[in-house]
Amino acid sequence: MSGHTDIVATGWVARLPRGWAPYALLARLDRPIGAWLLFLPGLWSILLGSHVAALPAGRTAWLVALFAVGAVLTRGAGCVINDMWDRDLDRKVTRTAGRPLASGAVRMRGALVFLAALSVLALAILLQLDAAAIRLGVTSLVLVVMYPAAKRVTWWPQLFLGITFGWGAPMGYAAAVGHLDGTAGVLYLGAIVWILGYDTIYAHQDREDDALIGVRSTARLFAENSRPFLMVCYAAAIACIAFAGWLAGLSLVFFAMLLLPAVLLGRQVAMLDIDDPARCLQLFRANREVGLAVGLAILLGGV
Repeated sequence: MSGHTDIVATGWVARLPRGWAPYALLARLDRPIGAWLLFLPGLWSILLGSHVAALPAGRTAWLVALFAVGAVLTRGAGCVINDMWDRDLDRKVTRTAGRPLASGAVRMRGALVFLAALSVLALAILLQLDAAAIRLGVTSLVLVVMYPAAKRVTWWPQLFLGITFGWGAPMGYAAAVGHLDGTAGVLYLGAIVWILGYDTIYAHQDREDDALIGVRSTARLFAENSRPFLMVCYAAAIACIAFAGWLAGLSLVFFAMLLLPAVLLGRQVAMLDIDDPARCLQLFRANREVGLAVGLAILLGGV
């Protein structure tokens, strides 16, 4: 695993003014996959809730746009908080040693100012939603702040990430329907176990370094048994999403289309090599297509 990193300091980031580039890297703008994965559970729930509430297409599109922008801002703020917590640990891990706070490219004062700016913009987006979604958005701040501590106290930080990153599922549903119900709960559970699976793959990039510095993860916990663990997580995710679609009254088209994400997830399980960090990163990133396929299934199943 020597020399492995997922930081992308080339391309458009390299063309930014010199003082801006470290902040772009701090917010992970060089790697939009995180914003996609934060956005996708919200997309699912907006589409599902719009079918339940029979929302006009314009309102649905407006909610999707708000959640897309909000995902970029919230993910950026979450990354800043995470790196503030982890800057000392990051220096000891090959993949993360070049992060701006760990490397000294950004100081804590600058990170705090940047975090405040991202938070104000995210709040402006949140206030465009109704009261139920706003309350959920405010509650999510507790999860965002506490998530970085999970790896220090539990072997299951990936589960905590699922609870945090999947929060868009109840929020999107509440934004579309105005309240929560069992359909939202089942969809949220599906998002959680999906995230638990793909973040276990992601954590295998750092498994050896994490063992040396005492950081816990499901990648270390399951190690060579990660493949059957992923099978359970991904099967549970598809089952929950299917059940949520049934509760929402989606058509048979939804269930037929759900075969595509199921096949894509099965491919990840088959291709997993826990000792190949580049392969793990590739499989992790492939979950964007999985999430978009789920969204497409919900959209077509609600027509």
